[in-house]
Amino acid sequence: MSSPAERYAAARRRAAQAAQFPALDEFALDLGFDLDDFQREACQSLERGSGVLVCAPTGAGKTVVGEFAVHLALRGRPDDPAAADGAATPPTRRKCFYTTPIKALSNQKYHDLVARYGAEQVGLLTGDNAINGDAPVVVMTTEVLRNMLYAGSSTLQGLAYVVMDEVHYLADRFRGGVWEEVIIHLPASVTLVSLSATVSNAEEFADWLVTVRGETAVVVSEHRPVPLWQHMLVGKRMFDLFHDADAARKHDVHPELLRYTRDTMRRLELGEGRSAGPGSGRRGPRWRGPMRPDIVDRLDREGLLPAILFIFSRAGCAAAVQQCLAAGLRLTSPEERAEIRRVVESRVTAIPGEDLSVLGYWEWLDGLERGLAAHHAGMLPVFKEIVEELFVRGLVKAVFATETLALGINMPARCVVLERLVKYNGEAHVDLTPGEYTQLTGRAGRRGIDVEGHAVVVWSPETDPRHVAGLASTRTYPLRSSFRPSYNMAVNLVGTVGAEPARALLESSFAQFQADRSVVGLARQVQRNTETIEAYGAEAACHHGDFDEYFALRVAIAEREKAIARQGQTQRKAAAVASLERLRVGDVIRVPSGRRAGLAVVLDPATGGFGEPRPLVLTQDRWAGRVSPGDFTTPAEVLARIRVPKHFNHRSPGADGIWPPRSAAPDWTGTAAGGVAAPGRWPARTTSSPSCAASYVATPATPARSGRSTPGGRSGAGGWSGTPRSCASGSPGVPDRSLGRSTGSSRC
Repeated sequence: MSSPAERYAAARRRAAQAAQFPALDEFALDLGFDLDDFQREACQSLERGSGVLVCAPTGAGKTVVGEFAVHLALRGRPDDPAAADGAATPPTRRKCFYTTPIKALSNQKYHDLVARYGAEQVGLLTGDNAINGDAPVVVMTTEVLRNMLYAGSSTLQGLAYVVMDEVHYLADRFRGGVWEEVIIHLPASVTLVSLSATVSNAEEFADWLVTVRGETAVVVSEHRPVPLWQHMLVGKRMFDLFHDADAARKHDVHPELLRYTRDTMRRLELGEGRSAGPGSGRRGPRWRGPMRPDIVDRLDREGLLPAILFIFSRAGCAAAVQQCLAAGLRLTSPEERAEIRRVVESRVTAIPGEDLSVLGYWEWLDGLERGLAAHHAGMLPVFKEIVEELFVRGLVKAVFATETLALGINMPARCVVLERLVKYNGEAHVDLTPGEYTQLTGRAGRRGIDVEGHAVVVWSPETDPRHVAGLASTRTYPLRSSFRPSYNMAVNLVGTVGAEPARALLESSFAQFQADRSVVGLARQVQRNTETIEAYGAEAACHHGDFDEYFALRVAIAEREKAIARQGQTQRKAAAVASLERLRVGDVIRVPSGRRAGLAVVLDPATGGFGEPRPLVLTQDRWAGRVSPGDFTTPAEVLARIRVPKHFNHRSPGADGIWPPRSAAPDWTGTAAGGVAAPGRWPARTTSSPSCAASYVATPATPARSGRSTPGGRSGAGGWSGTPRSCASGSPGVPDRSLGRSTGSSRC
């Protein structure tokens, strides 16, 4: 309990603040609750005339700052004589535009402001409704304001404040550029109030706002006033995702949850192995999670209603309501059902009865009376507004909605259920980001309504609890621009302001700002690297010589060696090409390497054409095909010549008859006519003395009619026969270079 002196000092401080910020003091008196520090700080910055960027968790009460901007606009100019002197003439009122990303949020904010300031002071402009568009306070979607700026609408006259709710939506890949267009094109006299979820680069975003909008105060709060408890529903059991707050900060999943999910996965795998064995032709049991009616009934028994169940499909939302109706769920009392019917009938009186039947009115009303409804962009606008009103009043207990319901709509949900962690983004199915997860689960436990909120993720075999823990523990995420200039934007800009101003405006985008900052960072890194290299150069200086010169010599030597190697390879290839071009039919060559290494006889030299020569050869292994210069590491050398029949066909089954038997080992110590080395007798040598190596001359063998082997070796045409030559002197074999042949002698 404070002392009288402390209470007196606090009263003096409040009086001083009231004198310094009279508009805030008036505004706070009508709220019915005390302002948080971040709310008061942001409102004071607004009253001083500065723009403001407020970053706070979902559900923390950021919209209070936007409502204060509305209050300032309706209060009039501070320098207005009528406002200062208290004259009978009312002060000149300024305008305030309150922009939202979706129609549902615009509708709800419109009704909130009408309840506070009256219908004559507030208007609404969306794609579905246009109400009192000339009012001093107009709630609209962001695209409507963008179109006003391009068209130069007269409604912009007197505009003093623009509130951009959910400004972090500028990261949206499809619509985010609209927010940047509005921020850039707004007149300099307009004060901008930006309300965003907590982002990690708030200072960077604020620096850009200062660049394009002038003075902007940054107010960041990471405190969530309503605690949020995370759960996972596995089958029929519900587990806490974290054991305590410390575990949440460390991303430590509850051990019991991990153990239970592992056991469930093991049972599924064992079941699949038993029922879908080899050759069974049957698939194993698939995981069937809890049915949607069972989930709603479980939430009702746990006291977690009203709840929002997010299903990322319009058809899925409608199907979920039908499933609950078929299961016989009823969440309302007779008095609530009567009130629901009264509200609905009063709102649809302007719609003809036959149209209501076409729109599925009676099935929709049956679901509402049971406390169940769907909410998505494909519904009739009046139907969506009725669902929102009934949910706010607590008459509808469970709403199956798409993610559009998560964008700031003040729905008093005690619990939020995520059926899946994958959504379709317009091009592919992708995982939820931490920002999207925080936005969705932030609907649970709204301030001033619930003591605590609960977020439930339905488990499936594809859902890893550790991944969910990472999403739930990430409270901040970077804000990245999705601004991409379009043809429509370029035409509008050039038509309204001209080519050069249009280019200047495009260069003012947040995307360009981030790109420029990244370039600056890269330039600084290059500068640091350059300085580091210079420092290394100074340290490398030595009295023995210049290290840079030595290193340059080493580099030059390495490059020279590579050039010589490339040159030698080129020369070897040129020699191989030249040798292949000289081949004739019947030449016996040796392929030195590759898959076809060994002896081969040339069947077609193929020297014509413009490409490299690729002669057709028949190898000793009975393979016929063309060889290329790449198969020769050295020039092809002709070892001998054999006669190839004129109409020889290598594709014939008997085409390999020109070669001796595979068991015969060639001996290329003989000489052929013309001084070319020729093979000796293919079978084993038949000289009387094993130490005597006689020379042979290769001659075609005479065909044997009976098909038996001839004395010369192989039978048939093209065989070999050996003619012994006289032994030379007892000296070792000496090559006869003048004749280009080699004679072999033995020790006789």
